[in-house]
Amino acid sequence: MKIVSLLPSATEIICALGLSDSLVGVTHECDFPDQVKGLPKVTKTIIPVDATSGEIDALVRERLNTKLALYSLDMDVLHRLMPDLLVTQALCDVCAVAEAEVMHAACMLPGHPKVLNLEPMSLEEVFDTISVVGKATGLESKALGVVGELRQRTNRIKCVTDKLLRSERPRVAFIEWIDPLFNAGHWTPSLVEMAGGIDILGTPGAPSRRISWNDVVSAQPDVIFIACCGFSAERTRLDLPLLSAHSGWAELECVRNGRVYVTDGNAYFSRPGPRLVDGLEILAHALHPNLVPLPVGLLPAVQPF
Repeated sequence: MKIVSLLPSATEIICALGLSDSLVGVTHECDFPDQVKGLPKVTKTIIPVDATSGEIDALVRERLNTKLALYSLDMDVLHRLMPDLLVTQALCDVCAVAEAEVMHAACMLPGHPKVLNLEPMSLEEVFDTISVVGKATGLESKALGVVGELRQRTNRIKCVTDKLLRSERPRVAFIEWIDPLFNAGHWTPSLVEMAGGIDILGTPGAPSRRISWNDVVSAQPDVIFIACCGFSAERTRLDLPLLSAHSGWAELECVRNGRVYVTDGNAYFSRPGPRLVDGLEILAHALHPNLVPLPVGLLPAVQPF
C-alpha cells in the first residue's frame, strides 16, 4: 500500500503504526519523525515563510471569508506517486487542503485512491483515529498496542491529578495565538483538566476563539500557558513582547509569580496525533512540578519572564 498523508498529525500516526516505509508523500509541514523530511511534498501554501502572526491571521480571515484554503495540492507530484490511500481531514478547510479538493483529486488520480478523513475533537477521538488508520491499513492489533501505551501514559497523569481538590488546581489561561489573542480549543481544555488545571477560557470540544486582553485580565489566571498553533517555542518567543506590552501585564499575579510558560505548540498541542500525550505530560509537569515528573526525553515548558 502506498500512502500519502495530507496532515502532519496523520503522518505521525502512520509512522507510529510502523508504516513509514509505506508513506510515499507528505505535506510541506510534515517534519516528524525525522525520516519523513525527505519525502516528496504534495502540498503548497500561500503563507510567506517570514509572515508575522498578524499577517498570518489576516490571511486566514480572508480565506475564511472567501471559502478558499491556505493550502493546495500539487497534482503533478500526486500523479507521479500514484497513492492507494490519501489520509486527510474535514475538520478545517483553511488549516489543511480543502476536503472538496482532496475528493476531486482522488477521482482524477490513477486507481482512484481511497480517502480517509480524520477529524478528532478530543484526545479520546485522537485515540479512535489511530484505530481507524490501523483498520484501514490492516494493522488493527498494532493500533491497539499504540493506543494502549498512550492510555497508560495518560492514566499515570490522571492517577495523580484526579486526587487534587479544586482549590489545588490552578486556573489556566491557555493561549494559542498572540496577535490577535486566541484561546486554545478542541482537545486542549480537556488536556488542561487532565493535567490538573482549570481552563478558564476554553470549552472542551469547542473551536478556538478570538479573545480580548480584558478576557485574560478579568479571568485572573494562576497560570498563562502559551503554545501557539503551528509555532515552535522559539518562534513563539518572538511574539512575547506583544503580549507583555498589554496594559496590566506586570500586575497579573501569574506574571509576578513567574507562572507564564511557553512550549512548542506545533509539536505538542496543534496536531491531533500521538504527541498530544507528550503535551499533556509537559503541561501537567508545569502545573504540578512536585507531583508530576517530566518523562526522560521531553523538555519542560520555558518560563520566559
